[in-house]
Amino acid sequence: MKQLGDILLDDGLVTEAQLMAALDEQVIRGESLGRVLVEIGMLTEAQLVRALANQVGMQFIELGDYPVDRNAVAMVPSSLCRRYTVLPISIIEGYLILAMADPGNVLAVDDAHTLSRMPVQTVVATRDDLMTAIDRFCRADEEIDDLASAFEESVESTDADLSRVGDSVEDDAPIVRFVNLLVTQAIQDRASDIHIEPAEKDLRVRYRIDGVLHEMQRAPKQIQSGVISR
Repeated sequence: MKQLGDILLDDGLVTEAQLMAALDEQVIRGESLGRVLVEIGMLTEAQLVRALANQVGMQFIELGDYPVDRNAVAMVPSSLCRRYTVLPISIIEGYLILAMADPGNVLAVDDAHTLSRMPVQTVVATRDDLMTAIDRFCRADEEIDDLASAFEESVESTDADLSRVGDSVEDDAPIVRFVNLLVTQAIQDRASDIHIEPAEKDLRVRYRIDGVLHEMQRAPKQIQSGVISR
């Protein structure tokens, strides 16, 4: 495997003098060479992560421009994403594509494989981009699940037609809370549009962010009429 320093030299990101100075600093700090180069301002985080991806033969992606698949995100719990700073971003030909900040983190890959029951392919992204994406795609998971459960309970407790349940609930009922959550999340994500698309078995929610549609939620089919009416 090619050394990180050699990759940085070949790419013209550092000079030999800068590399030697960073190696001396590495001995003093006891940190990795890449981390030292970032901390002393010789490299950006993106440059470091791209070089590390190159070192291990992995693809580097600009996560902010990537159309993350919400179905992929749902394959692993948000707690795992935060623990390892990883995010499933798509499913391609039966493989779960996992973006990660540390390409050498074998535990993260193993856990994602175990929990998703899918083979995993990895790509590399910056830690900052990953944390932003994790906050965007994972933050509402538990609340959405709670709302779905609450709505299902309300359906089970009445013989009313499902199409009328959403219109008969109080302002603090699950559907209203769900819609409020979607709007709040869209504002925080600076989305220009919210697309609510009825599917055969559920309700698909997508946000248009910087001109690109991102799938954000899959909601229970039963709330379709209530959500659309609001």
